[in-house]
Amino acid sequence: MALFSGNYNYIKDGAALALNRLVAYLERKGFEVLIFSPTTDTPAIRDFAGTLLSVPSIPVPGRGEYRIALGLTGDVRKRLDAFDPDIIHLSAPDYLGYSAQKYGKEHGLPVVASFHTRYETYLQYYGLGWAEKYLMKYLRYFYQRCDHVYVPTESVAEILEQNDLARDIRIWSRGVETNLFNPEKRDLNWRQSLGIQNNEVVISFVGRLVLEKGLDVLADFSHRLKRRGLAHRVLIVGDGPARKKLEKMLPDALFTGFLHREELARAYASSDIFFNPSITEAFGNVTLEAMACGLPAICADASGSRCLVKPGETGYLIDPDNPEGYVEAAEELIGSPNRRTAMRMAARVKALRFDWENVMRGLLGHYIEILNLPEETQEQVISALPVVTDPLPGNVPS
Repeated sequence: MALFSGNYNYIKDGAALALNRLVAYLERKGFEVLIFSPTTDTPAIRDFAGTLLSVPSIPVPGRGEYRIALGLTGDVRKRLDAFDPDIIHLSAPDYLGYSAQKYGKEHGLPVVASFHTRYETYLQYYGLGWAEKYLMKYLRYFYQRCDHVYVPTESVAEILEQNDLARDIRIWSRGVETNLFNPEKRDLNWRQSLGIQNNEVVISFVGRLVLEKGLDVLADFSHRLKRRGLAHRVLIVGDGPARKKLEKMLPDALFTGFLHREELARAYASSDIFFNPSITEAFGNVTLEAMACGLPAICADASGSRCLVKPGETGYLIDPDNPEGYVEAAEELIGSPNRRTAMRMAARVKALRFDWENVMRGLLGHYIEILNLPEETQEQVISALPVVTDPLPGNVPS
């Protein structure tokens, strides 16, 4: 398989981590994978999975931490020809993805795409709402030309169907390392080292500090809680270009920067409530990690968290246009330790259902199907594959 990604290792986000885990899984199963992606001299994922071929790229205007690949140059095309893939997998509708899609069609190869981000929702955060109809037109053109489009949840599939964005939509969910992310990582000494008292309610936010994560909603949420006299501490895990702006909006919040694996799991488990106002993700990786650590989650009622949070049982889903709804949910949890405890247990149980082996095995089944092997042969190939249980190292905020 040839995998084309706008970001595979230079920024640690949910999409890059999912793709790395996929490549590691496929290679352990005996499949060859070649990744094509822009790279930088300071990659965030140094122990990336697979063989990565750097493609020429330029910085994204105004968001220089991301890069735009310049498509299939002559040298890149030669390497692709030599690799002779059976499947083309696209992870973003950028120019590299468009060029790879065109290559696949020209060579009669199956072309599949994974849907990681609701790109059309980004525009409103950068004063470009007027361009949404044009972007949707391009997305419709791009994804309709793919043989399969893999989405992480049924709610995302419904969005694509409602907007006629794809022809054949399949589910590729996400998993979580429940041995790493679990309630036992709660550490009162660590809380105290940050100046948090044992009886204080900590509300955590985890993710890259960029506008499209709903940072303005997070700040407004905390301010509304204060105006109601609801005591709380905001713990912010992550970093990004909007950090200084957020520090000004929330001067009393605790900022840890990026945390990794054990430290990240400790931060989740040492919190009391998880808050995720983002509407841009196709899947809430951080929400699932928080739930695995036993946190009730207060999230925007959007595609990223809708399949994870069961309102009133594992947390709350709030209409993004109703900021008071976030506050009312938090008020109930802050005022009722017993309610938090019940939701902690339910959240953990729900997270245990998301097993990585089953998730990856399902996607592999889609790959085998798209190769047009006889159904009997498909079943034989899948049943012959050994079970893989060892996790891919590395997990950080999306």
